[in-house]
Amino acid sequence: MQSVVPPASLTPRDLGRAWWRVLSGSVPLLSIEITRECPLSCPGCYAYGESHLGNGVTLTQLRDFRGDALVEGVLDLARRHRPMHVSLVGGEPMMRHRELDRILPALSEMGIFAMVVTSGVVPIPVDWMDIPRMRVAVSVDGLPEHHDVRRQPATYERILKNIAGRKINVHWVITRPMLARPGYLEEYVAFWNARPEVDHIWVSLYSPQMGEESSERLAQEDRERVAKELPPLRRKYPKLLIPEGMARAFVNPPPNPQSCLFSKMSVNYSADLQTRVEPCVFGGTPDCSQCGCSISSALHWIQNENIVGPLRVGHLVTASLCVGTAVNQLRAHERPPNRRQPGARPSGPGTPLVQIQST
Repeated sequence: MQSVVPPASLTPRDLGRAWWRVLSGSVPLLSIEITRECPLSCPGCYAYGESHLGNGVTLTQLRDFRGDALVEGVLDLARRHRPMHVSLVGGEPMMRHRELDRILPALSEMGIFAMVVTSGVVPIPVDWMDIPRMRVAVSVDGLPEHHDVRRQPATYERILKNIAGRKINVHWVITRPMLARPGYLEEYVAFWNARPEVDHIWVSLYSPQMGEESSERLAQEDRERVAKELPPLRRKYPKLLIPEGMARAFVNPPPNPQSCLFSKMSVNYSADLQTRVEPCVFGGTPDCSQCGCSISSALHWIQNENIVGPLRVGHLVTASLCVGTAVNQLRAHERPPNRRQPGARPSGPGTPLVQIQST
């Protein structure tokens, strides 16, 4: 099957418009957990952790939405925050693929970039490839020996079937067991770089919560090894997106949410479309000293890049965010999210979860 190529996305005009939105009080990045349902039971999944939302509330206890209520709820958040980019996550967001059929074109018409982050357990509609400003990221955590155990029923076989003829990004979370075998990193990159469906390969490291001790967690020497081995592979495998500066940020991530540009630039909602996920998409009490989030690492690297003289990107972004906050206060808009409060109270229990049986 011939791959359908989605239209080009980010342009200088889009960036200029996004910066103006920030100055006028908009949030650059919005993340929404559009459902609490997921057929997977991945070890270490932060979304279903007991501390993800705080106040003793878990994702499965929240009310979530379907149909018009979900479509209008997501679009209302987009209108309210006027972001540059929206990440639609879960749970498994493809459990709401019918609603996404309406949400994604609407966000595109609003000039908003959207990304659906999925396990690949449900076929990706071919029609989505024609939507401007839209990408699908499929989570593939390691080679089959690890991924198929961690993420069943979203196995390699099922993913390859469900992405055939589409264009996607692959998102890879590296855990410690994947570093036990020499050559593992390159083997993974080589496989997905050769796939015609893959546009880019993004890399994250497993990001634990405070006090967590698990087999998934990387030691400092593991992080240094990844930072050393992966960037040179870009010359051989051009779909791999991990510049050296981003790799260095894996070794020395932002020490706290106040130092994390991603945390400061994003607002995150859970499945009831009211509860905030704080202080970042991981929720709970993330161990920032061990953060391996690809977006956080990329922004942490970029913010230290010089523009001219001593002026850095981070100075410009921080100043812009301050201006936007002041504008919001003058307009008596809602207060910006409190990075010290893990979340709001739930809106009540919902309907039973839907499960997908493994094939």
